[in-house]
Amino acid sequence: MKIENMKQTTFDKADYAQWKTLAIDSLKGKPYERLMTKTLEGINIQPLYSEKTNAYHTSTIRQMIGKRGWTIAQQTIAESASIFLEQLQTSFERGNEAIVYDGTVQFNWSEDELAKLSGMLIDYPVYMFNIDEKDAILKAFDCVDKELREQVVGMIDATSWTAPDGYNHLRTKGVDMWDLHHAGADAVTELAVALALASKLSAGSHSFPSFSSDFFVRFAIDTHFFMEIAKLRAFRLLWTAFARAFDIEKAPIIPIAAVTSIRSYSKLDPYVNLLRGGNETFAAILGGADIITTEPHDILTGPSASSIRYSRNIQLVLKEETHIDKVLDPAGGSYFIEELTEELVHKAWSLFLNIEANGGVDLFKMEDHLLKLATERNDELATGKKSLIGTNTYAQLIDTELNDWKGIKKVKRPAEMFEHVREKSANSQPKTVVLTFGQLKDFKPRMDFVTGFLATGGIHSQISAAYTTVEEAIEWLQTEKPDYVVVCANDDLTKVVMGPLLDQLPSGIVIDVAGKLDQTTEQAWKEKGLAGMIYNGQDKIAKLQSIQELGKGGQQK
Repeated sequence: MKIENMKQTTFDKADYAQWKTLAIDSLKGKPYERLMTKTLEGINIQPLYSEKTNAYHTSTIRQMIGKRGWTIAQQTIAESASIFLEQLQTSFERGNEAIVYDGTVQFNWSEDELAKLSGMLIDYPVYMFNIDEKDAILKAFDCVDKELREQVVGMIDATSWTAPDGYNHLRTKGVDMWDLHHAGADAVTELAVALALASKLSAGSHSFPSFSSDFFVRFAIDTHFFMEIAKLRAFRLLWTAFARAFDIEKAPIIPIAAVTSIRSYSKLDPYVNLLRGGNETFAAILGGADIITTEPHDILTGPSASSIRYSRNIQLVLKEETHIDKVLDPAGGSYFIEELTEELVHKAWSLFLNIEANGGVDLFKMEDHLLKLATERNDELATGKKSLIGTNTYAQLIDTELNDWKGIKKVKRPAEMFEHVREKSANSQPKTVVLTFGQLKDFKPRMDFVTGFLATGGIHSQISAAYTTVEEAIEWLQTEKPDYVVVCANDDLTKVVMGPLLDQLPSGIVIDVAGKLDQTTEQAWKEKGLAGMIYNGQDKIAKLQSIQELGKGGQQK
């Protein structure tokens, strides 16, 4: 074909209907709905998104973001005021751009230390959270000369504290979603409650402009990457709608602070938390956060100098290597994210109106709703529907630090279920073997699944030789004397060996089989002594706890 003809060649544009037809054909009889994923927010994630972009929404979000880039606001974690100041100064030299303080752990400040901190307040933005009015660090604001207070910018989330005169750019009416997020809230609930709390704060202000100039919001960012991007973008749209209720056509830009969630963190294989923190940080960037804090990967058990450096470097690497700070609203225009943003806006606004109609955020009962969401997250992790690498899948059989660090609020995390199981296994566990039959290719998939399953509970397992007869297997079991056995073979071979194996099984051994059995076979084998099964989709926590009892001389439930 000549090049001139090639230039004239065109291809028919495939539409959504054609794609869906091909997708259904490829499923070979399975329902198309299998390609959808339902989120805790009640949103169905579709397998394909076609062009459906609301140009007005995209434009509004970009106006509300206002500027490119973000402030790297890495928290300084110290044991005393002097160490805090020393580490803060070092962090500035290494890329940190803000003073970040969490008042969960307070310490005493001398006059000299307060004076030194007050000097830093003029040069760097300040972000303080979980502060009460008795925290001595707040005295630093009294030390700043009145003529210099106009230069101090930032956010102070302090209960019942009023900034001294002259701090016109220090925001003190904040809505912090950290507690709600870690109590189990989904994106819709966080957005709706943020608006409800803003409504409560604005009710006590003389005017919306004066309130909004003092207002800020902070969101915790979880690992549901696209949902978290959409959450931040949705808040911009919701804020404009909120402002219009006060007859403000052009809503003032509100700074959004973001902090990586520790709800997704695990004490097991904590270095995976580095990946989670990186994922969450990048989502915050793409979502348009103005200030971002990345928690150290070992924040649950106590951060070290190196982990604090790693967490700071996550933001530095993203900024320096991707140049994402040169782009305004980089997620805008993505069909998927735009539609997800719009769905969050509608659902969150509806819930916000419901909260207001029921007496406001103080009277609206949320405990049951949050408990339901937290329970669903736990169930997804326990059954393997959702993966937490290093915790409920690909677990490492290594000693892990499980003590809590007192420098951060205690929160409920889905990973705690597995941490508690691992802690018990460290003290007592049954002697466990995986009994294999046939050729390697016959049993390896199930063997790998079973050993991985057991490892999530900290249970070590010994792999037998690949036996071809039940008699050989029985002889080996009589020698090894295990407490617990899991049989691994393909379906056909399992049906051949299980009957004779159960008939000849030495007393005192509890035996399971790998794979999901039909009800008739399960009942027949249980009558011969089978304890149960290990299979994909079962409740790992319940099963692991049952196996652990064997190490104490109990019976598997």
